[in-house]
Amino acid sequence: MCGRYTLTAEADELAAEFDLVEPIPIAARYNIAPTQRVPVVRFHVGDAPPKRAVVRLTEPGGVRRLDILRWGLVPHWAKDLKFGFRTINARAETVATQPAFREAFRSRRCLVPASGFYEWQRAMEDGKEVKQPRYIRRVGDKPMALAGLWESWTAPDGEVVETFTIITTSANDAIRPFHDRMPVILRPEDYETWLNPATKPDQLKSLLVPCPADWLSITPVSRRVNNPRFDDPDCIVELT
Repeated sequence: MCGRYTLTAEADELAAEFDLVEPIPIAARYNIAPTQRVPVVRFHVGDAPPKRAVVRLTEPGGVRRLDILRWGLVPHWAKDLKFGFRTINARAETVATQPAFREAFRSRRCLVPASGFYEWQRAMEDGKEVKQPRYIRRVGDKPMALAGLWESWTAPDGEVVETFTIITTSANDAIRPFHDRMPVILRPEDYETWLNPATKPDQLKSLLVPCPADWLSITPVSRRVNNPRFDDPDCIVELT
């Protein structure tokens, strides 16, 4: 599962990592929670926004842009936005067949930039069970790309809301002590393959695997991150 993450990278660093058409300043986030609006990377043809129809990366003028979407995917046929509360994650094993995700998996994929994410380990403290958060980031603190899907939903009043989900897979050896799932972290050389709507399903599925354990650095942090009201640098300070 991936239920909280961070994005603290500078605009220039994100532009370089994801080959964005232009740097876009964004506020550092230390405790991103479901239903919040946060940046994702999508492919655009020229200046036009992404459409529900399939586009090809080979079309002239194609660029990657940073767009702000709501976390919790809401398919176009959902009755309301509450649907997104149960679709913050999509399982790699069933993403191609689940009704909520299968259309987006075929042609509306995105990269979810993150500086790190959190998992929790159960522990006993003063005779009570507590959830101790661990902060997980790439070795070297480079931004990571979580595999995502996006959708467009139209409210009864005509408002268009764009939403996304993060795909999870089985945990690697580093994450397994805390949780049996982890987000799919893509290799930079796979970004184009993931974003290209023409990529074949079998090739996509081959990307939905746990990253190597030695990619990750894991540190215990304050339990203040358990509350989404706290969103500041203290959330990621290592406990000593």
